[in-house]
Amino acid sequence: MSPREEEVDMLRIGENLNVMVKRIGEAMKNKDPKPIQEMAIAEAEAGVDWIDINLGPARKGGEELMEWIVKTVQEVVDTPLFLDTTNIQAIEAGLRVYKPKKGKAVINSIMCREERMQVQIPMAKKYDAGMVALLWGPEGLPRDASERSLLATDILTRAVEAGIAPEDIYVDPIITPVNVQQQQLMECLEFMRQLQEMAEVIAPGVNSTCGLSNCSNGAPDHLRPILNQTFMIILERYGMKTAIVDAFDKTLAAIARGERPDIVALVNRVLDGEPIDMASLSKEEQDYVKTVRVLMGQTLYSDSWLEL
Repeated sequence: MSPREEEVDMLRIGENLNVMVKRIGEAMKNKDPKPIQEMAIAEAEAGVDWIDINLGPARKGGEELMEWIVKTVQEVVDTPLFLDTTNIQAIEAGLRVYKPKKGKAVINSIMCREERMQVQIPMAKKYDAGMVALLWGPEGLPRDASERSLLATDILTRAVEAGIAPEDIYVDPIITPVNVQQQQLMECLEFMRQLQEMAEVIAPGVNSTCGLSNCSNGAPDHLRPILNQTFMIILERYGMKTAIVDAFDKTLAAIARGERPDIVALVNRVLDGEPIDMASLSKEEQDYVKTVRVLMGQTLYSDSWLEL
């Protein structure tokens, strides 16, 4: 693996305006604008590049809810929005009222399933929206990088043929938890390498994204930040352009903005296979080295990996 030729800041999509957050879920249910607007303002002040509005399935009343939330959020912030729900009609309801103040809305996401692609790719074109191409196929999660590449080839070809500009497409390889599917992280990285080659032929300029926090799902809360931070550095090296992240992880934000070149350089040294003198490192540096080794499958995951 060769080092990247240039450093590019990782763009952040705030994940915190989410129905699964108790306070936000209750506000959505009650159509209480105050908690939703407070969260949107806080994410914008944290410097995210987009805010993800995640309604979950939103099967009942999803259209009305998405329309209301988009309007509610855009009353107080100009940050572009990701519209995140499996309810296709709710996505369109949000797109109808969205105002592109500082950027396009992005559909999060379009699965690689016929019934989804046939409806949602034309929807993205109709409303001049971006789209997340989620590599979730007819059989669910791809087994390996090759299956991801087949799905990506299909959806990218369809999107480009429909007139979606490559720079408005964000390919999501689907990040899985390191504590249960450690090998799948390697398959995601191998796919990211393949995507860079594929994009040159099908969609030059295509972007990529992921739900970064998925890699640490199930890990103890105090260990989640370093997993997320370290994997973001690894993904960026493999060409990842954006990530859906905790807007309030200050260290992650600093790394994404290029303000911690020391950590990035250390992670890349480990990825390059350089010998590391652990005794010469600070506790913080040792923790990043150990975390790279876990995420790259060199060390078996356990909740005590930093103590070993």
